Amino acid sequence: MGKIRQLFTGEHKGFFIFASVVTAAALIMLTFGPGNNIIHWIGASFEIAAQEDQIEQYTREIEEMDRRIKMLGSDRDTLEKFARESFHFARPGDDVYIVD
Repeated sequence: MGKIRQLFTGEHKGFFIFASVVTAAALIMLTFGPGNNIIHWIGASFEIAAQEDQIEQYTREIEEMDRRIKMLGSDRDTLEKFARESFHFARPGDDVYIVD
């Protein structure tokens, strides 16, 4: 503690006080100043993380849809089952019961 006190009370005290004030002002500007500051960076990193999670979710959904498209395009019975379940299609003469 004595060496730090000596810097601010010794021969070059004016320079060290000036340097301390300038450093404190720079840190305050980096933290709270307008434009590109640390708070903005932290908020942007949270937003980027949320968007990356959304990208992963959409990628999984697209992969599932691609799998279903391939399945529906390759197997006629699966396509018919999908149409019956999703759009309530029926063959002529079938009895259709819809329960809500």
